[in-house]
Amino acid sequence: MSLTWVQIIRLGFIQLCLGAIVVLTTSTLNRLMVVELALPAILPGLLVGLHYAIQITRPQWGYRSDTGRSRSRWIIGGMVILASGAGLAAYALSLFASHYMLGLSVSILAYVMIGVGVGASGTSLLALLATATDPARRPAAATITWLLMIFGIAVTAGVAGQFLDPYSHTRLMAVVSVVSFGAVGLTILSIWGIEAKVTARAEEQSAPFLEGLREIWAERKARHFTIFVFLSMSAYFMQELILEPYSGLVFHFTPGQSTSLSGAQNGGVFLGMVLVGVAGTALRLGSLRQWVVGGCLGSAAALLVIAWLGQIGPSAPLLPAVVAMGFFNGVFAVAAIGSMMALAGEGRTAREGTRMGLWGAAQAIAAGFGGLIGAALVDLARPVMGDADGFAAVFLFEAALYIASALMAARVIAGPAQPRLSTPLSVPGE
Repeated sequence: MSLTWVQIIRLGFIQLCLGAIVVLTTSTLNRLMVVELALPAILPGLLVGLHYAIQITRPQWGYRSDTGRSRSRWIIGGMVILASGAGLAAYALSLFASHYMLGLSVSILAYVMIGVGVGASGTSLLALLATATDPARRPAAATITWLLMIFGIAVTAGVAGQFLDPYSHTRLMAVVSVVSFGAVGLTILSIWGIEAKVTARAEEQSAPFLEGLREIWAERKARHFTIFVFLSMSAYFMQELILEPYSGLVFHFTPGQSTSLSGAQNGGVFLGMVLVGVAGTALRLGSLRQWVVGGCLGSAAALLVIAWLGQIGPSAPLLPAVVAMGFFNGVFAVAAIGSMMALAGEGRTAREGTRMGLWGAAQAIAAGFGGLIGAALVDLARPVMGDADGFAAVFLFEAALYIASALMAARVIAGPAQPRLSTPLSVPGE
């Protein structure tokens, strides 16, 4: 039996919980360290990078969920570890003023736990979705889960910000505790009883982890898709640390305007995801491969426009170009997740969790690598080329990565055999 729409939405709430906790640790705590505690900006940057680096263990978590009798326990257990890490990270802020090294040590432990929790829970969740979702529903399932994650991030950031003013560490601990306990409770309620009602393959006996991973890497399609994930996600995250500085230095945006620009970009991402999951299904437009390729090429075109606008200067309409970039980012990202779910069960053995883990690790490494490389290239280019040309050169390089990703996606993602976005959404609960 496959997942019903209600069950898919319930699993999407787990993704919402992941996003809610992660945004506190990568955004809110980041700001508090730099502004309220006056710590070097590189410190939270390294801690966030650490949580991405730890997610290289995702294939191991996927393997464990493949070879166990239940993926649910890894989903719940990972969420508990993630929530505990978030609470520990918040507590560590109170230690920096009086015991800097102790605060740093506790923070390192906390972000290791955050990385482990995201890897264990997120990978097992995707594996469950991949094994138990009907192929025709995978695009919509990917859209639902990722939209709920974005919703969780947006709501948590907004509500938490309201309750943190005026700031005190007591308020911070209260907010983080409520979000963390709420996320664990909602995860348990969301997953409860689902796995027992669906066909979600799990191997009780399997080859050793490294042997299984080598077998998967030997599969041409799995290997090429891993490279596609790394290239496309490196491009996706490359502008993350440089877009707001670009708007300030070249277009003279104020800090408030730059923050609004980032929000507009995420609005574009949301619209792109909705198009693939809803409009694309209702209008019977395209296959997953076409959406991925189109999203990558559209993202590259938007980046070319953003680079060109820098030559015009402050009077240029940067906002629409950034919204367009976010829109195409959303199109390619959610279609890529749908393709990932479809490809997870292919190959000589199922091992959906291990495959999801491999691709999740590639995404996590790309997230840290892309942001770091983008910032480093801008630092190298600006003194030589000037602000506008220096940023433009990096955006052009990012566009080239998107084009390379589109070419690889066209080769690795199946065409006619791939489920098309043509099955109308059924009534929830069917």
